[in-house]
Amino acid sequence: MNNYQLKKRLRKSGLGAKASRRIGNTAVYIVLILITVIWLFPLFGLVLESFRVEATSQQSYLWPKKFGWDNYVRLFTKTDFPIWFKNTAIMGIATAVLQTFFVLCMSYVLSRLRFKGRKGLMNIMLILGMFPGFLTMILIYKVFSDLGLTMQNAPIGLIIVYCASSGMGYYVSKGFFDTIPKSLDEAARVDGATRWQVFYKVIMPLSKPIIIYTVLMGFMNPWGDFMMASYIIHENSAGMNVAVGVYEWLSKTMVNSNYTMFCAAGVVVAVPVTAVFLMLQKYYVEGVTGGAVKG
Repeated sequence: MNNYQLKKRLRKSGLGAKASRRIGNTAVYIVLILITVIWLFPLFGLVLESFRVEATSQQSYLWPKKFGWDNYVRLFTKTDFPIWFKNTAIMGIATAVLQTFFVLCMSYVLSRLRFKGRKGLMNIMLILGMFPGFLTMILIYKVFSDLGLTMQNAPIGLIIVYCASSGMGYYVSKGFFDTIPKSLDEAARVDGATRWQVFYKVIMPLSKPIIIYTVLMGFMNPWGDFMMASYIIHENSAGMNVAVGVYEWLSKTMVNSNYTMFCAAGVVVAVPVTAVFLMLQKYYVEGVTGGAVKG
């Protein structure tokens, strides 16, 4: 029974529109709460496992018999996790800054300038974006290996990989720039401003939502990357990110002694991304909705 049928039946039973709306909203809230509980249950289990100290292997029960900080202490004192976390943080910050710059510049150019080959360039980037990145992994590894950007220097190589083709992800940002009146650009140009001055003095102050959206996307990418990172790092602990590093703890020889520590690592890794997203979610939503227009 959908919401319309429910309201119609309630009207026939003599209930007013206000009561009908309240009952309908209550049913929706109950469904949303159930979905939220189901969605958060794995995270809840991960947190509980990270505080379990009576056994380091996976157990058949969820609620720990004994709580403690042993897994977190061992995580930061007995493993290379601090190095992996530092590498990932550096890659996340560098990627967020560089990728945001490239994406916004490309988006502004495609939104404001009209030049020969513009449509063809946009179509080419759209087509190339459909191909998965792992198709070029062998070539990338060969080039980076010759340049010394693998293994312990993998973070630098991965930053280049994350930022090199970032300009092709112009779609949302261009849509946002298309909503800003071009009369602002023209007025600034009449006053003697250059294109660059128009971009960072006129357009950028009006583009806070899309800037934050692009920064978030660039920051989150290195935290969850495993395929490309594992190929470039090639089992060198000094250059690992957290995804590649903690994955080794799930091997058959290590999972029984490191499972709870793996859960603790998952909690630690989720904290910065979750905190940043919660603080900036308002602008994130505005950036997505503002850029979801046909350009």
